[in-house]
Amino acid sequence: MNARFGPAGSSERYNAQKHKSSLEIPPYLREFGLDHFEYQCGRGVNVGEEKARAFGKVAAENGITVSLHSPYYISLASVEEEKRLHSIDYILQSARAVDWMGGIRVVVHSGTCGKISRAEAMEKAKDTLARAQAALDAEGLSHIRLCPETMGKINQLGDLEEVMQLCELEERFLPCLDFGHLNARTLGGIQTAEDFAAVLDTVQNRLGTERASQFHAHFSKIEYTTGGEKRHLTFEDTVFGPDFSLLAPLLAERGWSPVIVCESAGTQDDDALLMKRCYQEALR
Repeated sequence: MNARFGPAGSSERYNAQKHKSSLEIPPYLREFGLDHFEYQCGRGVNVGEEKARAFGKVAAENGITVSLHSPYYISLASVEEEKRLHSIDYILQSARAVDWMGGIRVVVHSGTCGKISRAEAMEKAKDTLARAQAALDAEGLSHIRLCPETMGKINQLGDLEEVMQLCELEERFLPCLDFGHLNARTLGGIQTAEDFAAVLDTVQNRLGTERASQFHAHFSKIEYTTGGEKRHLTFEDTVFGPDFSLLAPLLAERGWSPVIVCESAGTQDDDALLMKRCYQEALR
């Protein structure tokens, strides 16, 4: 099984063609040469069952697998108990929606630590995520894979170690390795093939080869400051990293088949295709 590539949401190229329905996204992606799509629910899960099922049907017909990005305002470690418990419901809403679409992966932001220590925040986050999985199980959604994401700002919960700890809670959890975020929060720490290999080795050592080999990923070049992530860029940028051409051979050598979602600023379909071609070249 090979890695799959696709965009997060619709690109500037797609939007410029003035499509009238989201149902036109899957055939567009297939014709473009991609095979995955990450449905964006960052501002809330506002897609109904009928529309979601229709989207999933068209996606399947076009060979496009689907994942979903849950709302950005989820806060696994909020000190406001009501806000923390609402996050469980937002994750459940996300799981329902991706299930209607025929997908099985939901990407989850951890949120910030607020005014508590990182250790306290992690304990709250673990509890919230465990409760979210229990809610999914109770609703017959036990097959949905929650993917805690590595975050880009240093004050956010979600460095590589913290994501590993969250994933160790439950064997169904998959890490969402956002390499742009990891590079931003380490102020340029993902520069070489060895840096990428160290990340992959960490995941493999902590979660086992089977889970590691099917990780979820976000990839884009990201400008950063002393606080970490500032803004997403395109692959045309030559100042900030990271560089996918260093990761592709490692995936090919290991025979791993992750889902890689491009989050470039507006060129996410073009850049996803560049990554897919780079990966296919590494397979040869």
